Amino acid sequence: MMELIQLKNITKAYRRQSPDAPALEDINLTIHRGELIAIMGPSGSGKSTLLNILGFMDHPTEGEYLFDAQPLQRISSRHIHRTRNQMVGFVFQHFALLKDYTVQDNVILPLTFRKGKHKDRVAKATHYLEKVGLASHRLKKANELSGGQQQRVAIARALVGEPELILADEPTGNLDRRTGEEIMDLLQQLHHEGRTIIIVTHDDEVAKRCDRIIRLVDGKVLTDQNNYQNQV
Repeated sequence: MMELIQLKNITKAYRRQSPDAPALEDINLTIHRGELIAIMGPSGSGKSTLLNILGFMDHPTEGEYLFDAQPLQRISSRHIHRTRNQMVGFVFQHFALLKDYTVQDNVILPLTFRKGKHKDRVAKATHYLEKVGLASHRLKKANELSGGQQQRVAIARALVGEPELILADEPTGNLDRRTGEEIMDLLQQLHHEGRTIIIVTHDDEVAKRCDRIIRLVDGKVLTDQNNYQNQV
């Protein structure tokens, strides 16, 4: 498999922290295209910090991040913003939808930063809403939907820009077990279509459905293992 991401000796320290206890310390990871990865660890282990760095939402204090063979530290902020918009889709635990906007308008949002006609954006949003089973709800307000439906809208929004990478932060954390399983069914389907997906989760059942499990403790990688049970 081709490499999508390389993290080399990544360390992240915040000013309020002791220099002896950074949020992340000496992280070395290679992520290949098409992988489905779970990042696990106790609260405060650095999971969200790592996800923010992977998604260009935060910058490491030390080390090198290569995305699609490009060293991000050596390119402009404008190029980083464009790469994030075009190459990365985000799914959050609390959905992060604009509640007074329609479902369709929420999904279109990532495309508003790109050139193109409105009718083409609507067509693409409709396509991905069909993919998550919500095309018939496209003109409803986001706050009229159930939690599971809102998460499906968030996934459609993550997909609409056709990114290389999907980052999901506790995507089943606010959902009941059955709805969470449906969301994981959808993410696994996207993985089988070739998407690279990284999921931060506390849920062992979610992790079991991933191909690789990375465990963090105190800002360091404790284990990085292939989940052979899921591959059988």
